[in-house]
Amino acid sequence: MSEEKKEREPLFSPKNLKLIKDPLSINNPITVQVLGICSALAVTAKLKPAIVMTISVMVVLAVSNVVISLLRNGIPPRIRIIVQLVVIATMVILVDQVLKAFVYDVSKQLSVFVGLIITNCIIMGRLEAFAMGNKPWPAFLDGIGNALGYGIILIIVAFFREFLGSGTIFDIHVIPQGFYDFGYKNNGLMILPPMALITVGVIIWVQRYRNRDLIEDH
Repeated sequence: MSEEKKEREPLFSPKNLKLIKDPLSINNPITVQVLGICSALAVTAKLKPAIVMTISVMVVLAVSNVVISLLRNGIPPRIRIIVQLVVIATMVILVDQVLKAFVYDVSKQLSVFVGLIITNCIIMGRLEAFAMGNKPWPAFLDGIGNALGYGIILIIVAFFREFLGSGTIFDIHVIPQGFYDFGYKNNGLMILPPMALITVGVIIWVQRYRNRDLIEDH
């Protein structure tokens, strides 16, 4: 009876939706688990690369989670990490080639950081901790949720860094020229990596303070 009940569980049951919602707040990969910080520092000087990196990680993580979930019962325990790396590397190569074909300028800005998705501890962690023990659909939702949680932080950091550091949003000037005429200057420090780390730190502090009770219970 329990098996039938599991089979009939709705695709977007509360349990499944939790896989998407939790990484957005109380179990965020960056602000709670403190994973994937390197890319948050490296690709957030502008909004466009941050969004492209978010989409790239989402595709790699969601598809890799599903593939590993499908193969989980046939993967010998001794080589499971190798299999996971092969799956991730294959997806990263495909994503990198698509970026070079369709958004070459952004691909150049991201440089080696697309390739470094292979070593992103968020992806390896989700494959090992979730995909290896769950069915494909929950694994897919888990991948989407964690990629969104990761991407939201990247986009927030990139927004403030580009706006305050360059006075632009998507490379379009949004600060009126009158401000500059009165002596306003862009904060060049925001473009430097240390300010990315400080911005992430502020977001972590705000997020943990607002959800301190939920995080502790979780």
